[in-house]
Parts: sequence; structure tokens; C-alpha cells
Amino acid sequence: MQSPLLVSAFLAALACSVSPAMSQTLPNTAPWDQAFLPPAPAWDGASKALLRDASDPWVTAFEADPGHDFSPNYADTRAWFDRLDQASDLIRIEQFGVSPEGRPIYAVIASKDGAAFDPAKPVLMIQAGIHPGEIDGKDAGMMLLRDIAFYGKDALLDRVNLILIPILSVDGHERASAYSRPNQRGPRIQGWRNTATNQNLNRDYLKLDQPEMRAVRGLILKYRPDLYVDVHVTDGMDYQYDVTYGFNGEDGAFSRSPNGSAWLDSIFKPAMNTALEREGHIPGELVFGMDDDEPRKGLSDGGLGERFSNGWGSAAHVPTILIENHSLKPHEQRVLGTYVFIEEAMRLLADQGAGLRAATEQDEALRPAQIPANFEADETPSSTRPFKGILYEMYDSPASGRKEIRWLGQPDPELWQLPFYTSHPTLTLRRPEAYWVPSYRTDIIERLRIHGIAMETLDAPRTVPVEMLRLDDPKLATRANEGHVQITVTAVTPQRRDWIFPAGSVRVPTDQPL
Repeated sequence: MQSPLLVSAFLAALACSVSPAMSQTLPNTAPWDQAFLPPAPAWDGASKALLRDASDPWVTAFEADPGHDFSPNYADTRAWFDRLDQASDLIRIEQFGVSPEGRPIYAVIASKDGAAFDPAKPVLMIQAGIHPGEIDGKDAGMMLLRDIAFYGKDALLDRVNLILIPILSVDGHERASAYSRPNQRGPRIQGWRNTATNQNLNRDYLKLDQPEMRAVRGLILKYRPDLYVDVHVTDGMDYQYDVTYGFNGEDGAFSRSPNGSAWLDSIFKPAMNTALEREGHIPGELVFGMDDDEPRKGLSDGGLGERFSNGWGSAAHVPTILIENHSLKPHEQRVLGTYVFIEEAMRLLADQGAGLRAATEQDEALRPAQIPANFEADETPSSTRPFKGILYEMYDSPASGRKEIRWLGQPDPELWQLPFYTSHPTLTLRRPEAYWVPSYRTDIIERLRIHGIAMETLDAPRTVPVEMLRLDDPKLATRANEGHVQITVTAVTPQRRDWIFPAGSVRVPTDQPL
């Protein structure tokens, strides 16, 4: 029998942040001069037909804006959804958390089932505004829910239920100005990336330090979505694609949920790309440039670990897609692409959701003997990928005193062939029979409970023979990150000993979906 393993104190340091308080000054709403941004390629996609005229009684603030370059604030967004809720039996609002500044965090649910979902129906959860400046999902969700309620798309709910989180980081959403994301083409007023406590929620999926992430984890456990979609906007390089998206395990890469990843690869991705292209969009895979100054140097998968949405989803066996709309495309184009994405995801789950659910059940039943860990970027490319690039030139910048890249906003007629780099584990751990956590590590026990992990609690002290892992030559990061100091480990040494666990300590068996 394998020896139990004592959980080490990787989560030891709770955040004692000395981050600055949120600004209390009024937001700067002066128009942002976007002339310095690279020009956007002309676009006239078929999805523009989804827009409602400003005279429509259910027009959204985004649609009513003459330039389709505006997203409403928290109060106006909530008032619009409250009105929708009151007018339609298909829509209801559920509060599931409270922010550090006291704002309700809520979801908008579209269903024909009433308060209790039909368990046979797939559930799609769309999350917007974890980074509030990247708010495309909120505006797209408002339009689609309106069309479901009043404009003939209610049949989408016959075989699937939809949960929209319009704004997750509600405090950051209200720290808005025209200067939050100068590298992004709209909306002209944007929220702040971090929370009231200056934390980046899309680094908190695993450690669950923040109340917003604890709340959303509870919502996921309550409704058990078959597919979870996290909507963002990019920060980086220019290219022709307007809607890029990805998931761990794409194109056969490593995944802690290989069956779900295979379904997303073989079923979801081809159908989604076809739907987006049909509506005039250019879908692409979620990739990251290897060198901001040399776009042709190659692409990487980013090595997104469990602190991010798609890395956590793979580990938790919750099929998760990360959307990264392209920041240099107009807000209108990005919002409409997101609308098409959500609607097609609903149709796919209605038609083939049973296959995804079966794949997830297979992943939940996995009990791997070995656990790959500590992933690092490969030094050599694993493949070559075609890439739809944008023309650019290098110029001498008087600001930086060096050569910089200038994107020209024109599609390159040549299809680039770029080396693609994945990542590999540098440490492999043996899966134990169980983990033990002493009672005085209430911080770890609390987080395990929030994650929904099953555990056994001792009602009396017990001496247990355990195998502990000593970290060989650990390296501490030179700066804190999200209130913690990261540790780099390349090797561990097992050590056996007897350990006295006080009453209240917990045993976490690994014979469960982990």
C-alpha cells in the first residue's frame, strides 16, 4: 500500500497586501485619441445583422452608441438586467457573492426549467469581466439574452441552459476611465484590470484568496457546467484573427482532462470555427508570441497553469475555454464575434453535449499513478503552424532609443509558417493514497472545502506513518506575486516518519476526482 503524503506548506503565506486603495476620484471620461494604434483592417461581417436599432425598446447601451464603442457601468447594466428579468419568464438573476467594496456579484440565468435545472440538459456558463477592461462578453451576453427573451431565439433553451456572469470583478469594473487599456480599441471607457484589493482574479483559480473567486467556485459547484467559457481580450501582437480561443490539451498537447480536451478538439473547434467564419469573423487558436520584437520567431502555448481559468478547468475536470478577442479589432467586431461564439456553443451543447458529459465522466474517473508537474517552455519547437499575420516594419523610436515594431494594419497576403513551442514537466510525482493536512493549517483546509474536495476529519489525535517530500534546493522568486512568493522546485526527496496529527486534522483520499 502506498504511504499517505503530508501536504506541505505551499499555501502557507496568506496575502497581507499593502496595495493602494482604489482611487476615489471621478473617472477620466475624456475621449481617448486612438490615432496611435495601428489601423484596423476593414470589416463588414454578416454578424452586424445582430445589432438592434437605437429605437428598439430593448436596445443595449453598446448598440445605442453611434460608434458601438461603449459598455455600460455596473448600475446601468444591473438595471437593464432587472428590467429583462421582470419582463421575461425565461430570465432570472441570482446573486452568488459580494465584492470587497460591497457590490453584489450576480449571474443572469436563462432557462425554461424554472429554479431547478433539468439534470439531463447541458449547462453553459459564460464568464465576463474577470478583467473588467476586457468586457466583450458582457455586451454580447446582453444582446443574446435579449434575443432569447423577445426575438425568437428562445428555442436555444429547449435543450440547454445558459448562465452568464456579466461582470465578475465588479469593483475593478467601476474603477473605469478612458485610459485603462490604451492598447485596446474600445470600449472608450474601460474598467481596471485588478480588484479593489489590487489582485488579478485570473491568477487566483487555484489558491482562492479572493472573495470573488471563492464565490464563482461555489457557483460552479452548484450548477456543474458542462462547459465554462472565460472571455478576455488580448494584450499582445497584431494579427488577422479577431476571435482566438483555446483550452489545455489542444492539438494533442498534455491535459489533465484528456478526454474532454479531445472532444473540444475534434467536435467543438471545427464547428465553432465554421460558425464564426460564416458570420464574417476570423477565428484562430490561442497562442502567444515568443518575441514581441520578432513576430516570426515563433508562437507558444503560454504554458498556462492551474492559476488560470483553462489550466484550473483541466485539473478540475471542468471543460474550460479561454477566449482572447483581439485587442486591436474594434469593440463592435469583438462583441459580435463573442455573440456568435456563445450562440454556437449553446447549439453544440444541445446537439452533442452528451458526448462532452461522457468525456468529462471519463476524466473524473482517472487515477493516474504519476503526476507531471512544474511545466517549463520547450527550447525546441514541436511543430510548425500556419499563421495569418499583419504587415509590419521596424523603425528607430525616439521614445525608447531603439528599434521598435510598427504594425501597419494590412493583412499579409503570405501565410506565415511559424515554429510552435509547447511545454514539458520538469518534475514527476507519485500519486499517494491520501494527503494529510494538520488541523492548524486551517487556510489549506478551508480552500480544499471551497474546491469541493472530499476529506475525512479526525475526531481525536492520531499518529500516522507518512511520507513527506523535502524540497531539494528550492528557489524563491525575487519579488512577491499576488501576495505570495513563488517557489521553483526541480527535485524532491521523500522522507518517511511518524507524524502526530491533532484532532481536526483531515485526510484527503486521492480516490476521487482530483
